[in-house]
Amino acid sequence: MSREPLWSKNFICISLCNLFIFLAFYYLIVTLPIYTLQELHGTSTQAGLLVTVFLIAAIIVRPFAGKWALTAGNHRLLFAGLAIFLISSLLYLFIDSITGLMAVRLIHGAAFGMATTATGGIVTSVIPDSRRGEGMGYYSLSFNLAVVSGPFLGLTAIYQWSSVVFFGIVVLCSVMAVVMAMILTLPETSSRPVKDVNPERKRTQLFEKTAMNISIVAALFAIIYSSVLSFVPVYSEEIGLLQASSYFFVVYAAVMLLSRPFTGRWLDEHGANIIVYPSIITFAVGMFLLSMSDTTALFLLSAALIGLGWGTLFPTFQTIAVQNAQPERRG
Repeated sequence: MSREPLWSKNFICISLCNLFIFLAFYYLIVTLPIYTLQELHGTSTQAGLLVTVFLIAAIIVRPFAGKWALTAGNHRLLFAGLAIFLISSLLYLFIDSITGLMAVRLIHGAAFGMATTATGGIVTSVIPDSRRGEGMGYYSLSFNLAVVSGPFLGLTAIYQWSSVVFFGIVVLCSVMAVVMAMILTLPETSSRPVKDVNPERKRTQLFEKTAMNISIVAALFAIIYSSVLSFVPVYSEEIGLLQASSYFFVVYAAVMLLSRPFTGRWLDEHGANIIVYPSIITFAVGMFLLSMSDTTALFLLSAALIGLGWGTLFPTFQTIAVQNAQPERRG
């Protein structure tokens, strides 16, 4: 029996759209604090607030964006989010004050929340049900590639190029995301508003109940992972392995790329348990080895295990979160 095709035009376009959105996100999240301190002569507190304001706006808007997807359709929500995302990116070129930058970050974060909610809803509609685990695994590579390439590109730009070029790259990422969204040709059933949703439910239920339990589990692991993402460079300097820190996320990403074709397929064929429990153990062992690292080899081995563990858990949790929801509520 032949397998349903996964790599359709729509799947590739929505994955690339998501890549460019997150590339702009990670590009700015590591460089805006530096820009604030060096170019705008702000304080470290103000630099931190620029990250916080963006994330708070993105988090607050997500439940409402899911509701808007029901009433307007995922495709319209995506275009609305990307339009605001692009306008916000252009505004960076004209801002020369901390207050103005805070305002732009607030708008940019809301647009980010809208657009990424829409991409999540759209990708579940273009992945065949029989290959959902595999498809979500490949789709999540757009996050992973952005995590690796965004900070590298951002640090290169802020130290070597002018501020116009620095923010121009953000605009370019936004434009490419819009282009990918324009190429999408979604089925009518996945792009149109939902007409037959219970009005009372629409008013009261911003959260999809079937996704709550696995979301809490995912949040606990994300707290652990965030410590790795934020503090590995500082930690590596403390243990005398600063040079190896530049290779940490390279190894991390390489392992995820190599494992993704297998883990997603196993999820579809054998269910979540055979993937989740070994991945939790792998992730835990990787964190333990990171805490014990005193050589480059051990440090990079921990990167490989953390990459294999979290890189498998993240798309698996996403798959579990959407598989029990009604199609119109997956966003």
